[in-house]
Amino acid sequence: MPTHLTRRSLLRGITAATAVATLATGLAACGGDSDAATTAGAKSGEVVVGRVSNGAGTQTAIKVSEVKSISAELPAAVRKSGRLVIGEGALPAGFPPLAYVGSDQKTLTGSEPDLARLIAAVFGLTPEIKNATWENMFVGIDSGKVDVALSNITITEERKKKYEFASYRQDNLAFIVPKKSTWNFDGDYENLAGKTIAVGSGTNQEKILLEWQAKLAKEGKKLTVKYFQDSTSTFLALNSGKIDASFGPNPGFAYHNKQTANTPNATRTAGTYSGAGAGLQGLIAATAKRDSGLAKPLADAINHLIRNGQYAEWLKAYNLSDEAVAKSEVNPPGLPLDNA
Repeated sequence: MPTHLTRRSLLRGITAATAVATLATGLAACGGDSDAATTAGAKSGEVVVGRVSNGAGTQTAIKVSEVKSISAELPAAVRKSGRLVIGEGALPAGFPPLAYVGSDQKTLTGSEPDLARLIAAVFGLTPEIKNATWENMFVGIDSGKVDVALSNITITEERKKKYEFASYRQDNLAFIVPKKSTWNFDGDYENLAGKTIAVGSGTNQEKILLEWQAKLAKEGKKLTVKYFQDSTSTFLALNSGKIDASFGPNPGFAYHNKQTANTPNATRTAGTYSGAGAGLQGLIAATAKRDSGLAKPLADAINHLIRNGQYAEWLKAYNLSDEAVAKSEVNPPGLPLDNA
């Protein structure tokens, strides 16, 4: 997906007719991922995360085995199938470090499919990953072709009408600046006064930034907002000093920080902010069809990974430790209906 767009903005405007009409070319386009490439070299009772990740993740072998008390909670049809069918919305281009085609040009890699593989291991099931466009991923859940989607999906009250959730990561936005910059956001919009900030048009972060701009204007202070066609143009502006910072999804910026760490154009994160805005921490969740009976076993599997340290290893491998949650919750509060 274009790096300046959020999943929330992509979901808006998608009609059921469009999604159904393109289901065949979405889910069927990539078919199932047998995980042969991802599990190559892995020993029994372990999952290798960060493999073929082209530098977005650190390859890490994580020990994890079936927990029968958790797998017993699964709906009978899923348990008997011997597989967990996982939806990803990474077509056409992917979005590192979350989900994208790896350096072997065939394996879907990234933090999201790797967490799905860890969860499948706790269930004692074989992961089968189906890559689709963002909208077709949801059609896959609706049609029963997909058991659960892990694709940076924000919990919203609107989505709860059709889906059930097990949270696993904070939904955070971030400010990215040149590494040499001394500016920090510090959670206070007042620190944006006098700054020039880039943001993606039509995104949730744009909405938040424009609200801050309006508040500062009432105080007689100026915040200049700039727009660029793509992330490459944004980072060129950042490197040249045309903007002070860019405001966007934290995982993508964490990836950029890692990729540029040893270059003259190194960057750093200068502060984060909840994707749900003030007063509510946004959350990313494993997403299943409402009343499917999957949310609780998914949450229990994630909490098992949290308690036993595999969750922390997974986050660290993708430089996302700052988005950790203390526990997975079933259907926690999501983005309100008036902001979803």
